[in-house]
Amino acid sequence: MYDIIFEADTPAGRWFDIGLLVAILASVLFVALETLPELHKPSGKDTLAALSTAEWFLTFLFTIEYGLRLLCSRHPLRYAFSFWGIIDLLSVLPSYLTLIAGSGSRSLLTLRSIRLLRVFRVLKLWRMMNEADELAFAVWNARNKIVVFLAVVLVAVTISGALMYHVETLMFDVDKTSGVNEASQFTSIPQAMYWAIVTMTTVGYGDIVPKTSIGKLISALLILLGYSLIIVPSGFVSAELIGLKTDTSRHQEQHACPVCEVSIHLKDAQYCHRCGAPLR
Repeated sequence: MYDIIFEADTPAGRWFDIGLLVAILASVLFVALETLPELHKPSGKDTLAALSTAEWFLTFLFTIEYGLRLLCSRHPLRYAFSFWGIIDLLSVLPSYLTLIAGSGSRSLLTLRSIRLLRVFRVLKLWRMMNEADELAFAVWNARNKIVVFLAVVLVAVTISGALMYHVETLMFDVDKTSGVNEASQFTSIPQAMYWAIVTMTTVGYGDIVPKTSIGKLISALLILLGYSLIIVPSGFVSAELIGLKTDTSRHQEQHACPVCEVSIHLKDAQYCHRCGAPLR
């Protein structure tokens, strides 16, 4: 049972993961469809009831699966409090909480979409978790550079937001009574900082726009700054990924860790590098 549920190296384990993947995607689809306004009208009650029945059936299957994982796990309590154990529990718990809180708690129904996170567990079938681990290691190794980059961005956002508030609200067309430009959309420095973030990321919602020539000049400079900064974090992570690729000769694929299921370790590793559990 452990090999079928936790491993994907056997035909039975692969079919179990495929079935679980289909069930997870179907469950998330049902949750999404239940939020359609048309289904909450009298004409859509039958469809809504069918979706609810199918969703409860899948919840029942996920509950059985969670119980079987606890049953066959070597350390049930450790699994229950692990990352994947908590995700597995949260994937079924909101459905049962609606029985206590009532059907009006639609926010609990929406929480069932957390089941989509379980897709990452099943993706080990295609060995994608190994690449995810490499990406996580690369981001973690570049964390100091990323923190410095975010600090620079925060300083730029603060300065540009304060400057735009001063230019757009306090310098031109100022009302003599209030001392500010009543027509300005930059009503506060936090509002101006929000505009700076949207501008630097080149999203440009257009809900807040500068009206003065100086403000437009600052906006243009901020857009150019955003273009130059947006590629910096990807460069940090890419450099770390290249460094990890050159070190792959020291690693080999082994049996998955019985606790966190990572399957790439050092050749002479006796314990999992992620959670410290003994490797079989």
